[in-house]
Amino acid sequence: MVKESATVYASPAEAPTGFFSKVLKTIEIDSHDGARASNKDLDPVPMEMRTWNWWHFVSYWISDNFTPSGWRKASSLMAIGMSWKLALVNVAISDLIIGIVITINGYFGAKYRAPFTMQSRAAFGYYLSYLMIAMRCITGIFWLGISTYTGAECVRSMIYAIWPSFHNLKNTLPESANINTQFMVSYVVYFVSVLPLYYVPIHRIRFLFTIKAITTPIIGFGIMGWTIKNAGVGNNSLWSQGNTVEGSKLGWVFMSGVYANLGGWATLAINAPDFTRYATKPSATISMLWALPATATLIAFFGVVGAGGSKILYGEILWDPLLFIDNWTSKGGRAAAFFCALGFYVAQACSNISANSISAANDLNCFFPKYVNIRRGQFIVAFLGGWALTPWNILTSAASFLSFMSGYTIWLAPICGILVFDFFFVHKQKYNVWELYNKNGIYRYNKYGVNWRALVGFFVGWVPLLPGFIPTVNKKITVDPNMTKLYDLGYFYGFLAAGVVHTILSYFWPATETMLERAVYADDDLLIARDVEESGSFGERSNSDVEKRDL
Repeated sequence: MVKESATVYASPAEAPTGFFSKVLKTIEIDSHDGARASNKDLDPVPMEMRTWNWWHFVSYWISDNFTPSGWRKASSLMAIGMSWKLALVNVAISDLIIGIVITINGYFGAKYRAPFTMQSRAAFGYYLSYLMIAMRCITGIFWLGISTYTGAECVRSMIYAIWPSFHNLKNTLPESANINTQFMVSYVVYFVSVLPLYYVPIHRIRFLFTIKAITTPIIGFGIMGWTIKNAGVGNNSLWSQGNTVEGSKLGWVFMSGVYANLGGWATLAINAPDFTRYATKPSATISMLWALPATATLIAFFGVVGAGGSKILYGEILWDPLLFIDNWTSKGGRAAAFFCALGFYVAQACSNISANSISAANDLNCFFPKYVNIRRGQFIVAFLGGWALTPWNILTSAASFLSFMSGYTIWLAPICGILVFDFFFVHKQKYNVWELYNKNGIYRYNKYGVNWRALVGFFVGWVPLLPGFIPTVNKKITVDPNMTKLYDLGYFYGFLAAGVVHTILSYFWPATETMLERAVYADDDLLIARDVEESGSFGERSNSDVEKRDL
């Protein structure tokens, strides 16, 4: 089955008369295709925009890991009972596992050149996919806001380094605002300064990741070297601390840490096609397998060294690198602190764009293709996450809501599992990319646009985890300890259970209309269009035309 090619003649239409209608007409996307509810950013990526090679995917992960949150990663694991050595092992194993998931799910994007929003239609059905897209969009906007707050902390450290008097800036905001004047200034500066980055197209923003991939490791090694020189690596309370729990309890603590680390990348595991679609070739994405765990473990190790050194140098363990460098108050120290904070600022901006901004913008692009492209979507989600969400209120007075969003993985893992199993086992990597854009096509499944097999798998993937999830939101509620243990295995269970159930149901009750003998790629259409243009003949393409291109 191939994309129908017919010339569409626009019928004359009356010019909009109302003010609102005129505004909507003005902001319409020029490339919008009403028949397919798509636009240029939603369509398969053309050849000239496939610019990401293996190094760009490596720099992408350096960008996402070399951040203040990546620096602090080992601290949360040590807080629940692990030694620093076991914490680093936990980080390495967790990120290797999620690296595998991200790479295999990203293979769809590298092959079909379409985003997650289109991929989800093949597995869930045309209309059910919108629910999954909405869930990812909410997550992206939320974490964009939280990450914007972290970016403002980087700016504050930069201002501290330039003007130490900023420490004493008078607060003019009420206590109920949950933010002071000093931090609000930093927040506004960060927010405004990163807005121009949203204007850069995805296939070109790779240069920013490359810059960061070079500068941030230098900063990390620099801080570690300075710490070792001034504090040494002798025994202290942190270096000598062993595991504070033992036996089976240590095993479950370890699994809890794995789940937490996997959950941190759960959104990106779904997002993967949004970036891999820009790969020069599918094999270029394989570099993500080692880049993610290697960089995550290295930055976590920097955090351990910095925290151990801060105990000796400043009398307290500082896991936050920004608090660490804020102690450099000499003239030369402030200069070093500024450049370190600048590096973390760039790191945080890149991470927020790659992990949250572009993914949520892609989702809005799918919901409103007539008016929103990726560029506009990024500006929209920036204001929604950065201001409408008021992340300073969430971080200071909405602990339950923050816990809820942190546990959102119980829904994201089943979605990812179904996407992966559907692509590799149900449809055996054979999709018709153009049918993904057809609301009445084969991936509609039925009149409701719902693939019931995926829906059942989705519920099987998250409902049993709900009892273990509830106490993380409300500490007053207690449940059977076995439910908590299942929750600690949540990503594994959700991913595998949902995927396996979906595959079994599809095996016994297959949607035969979606089972293709041969895949249809975007390049099939591009090559055929080129042949038609060169031959000077136009008309409908036959199935045999496509079958000649076994790409």
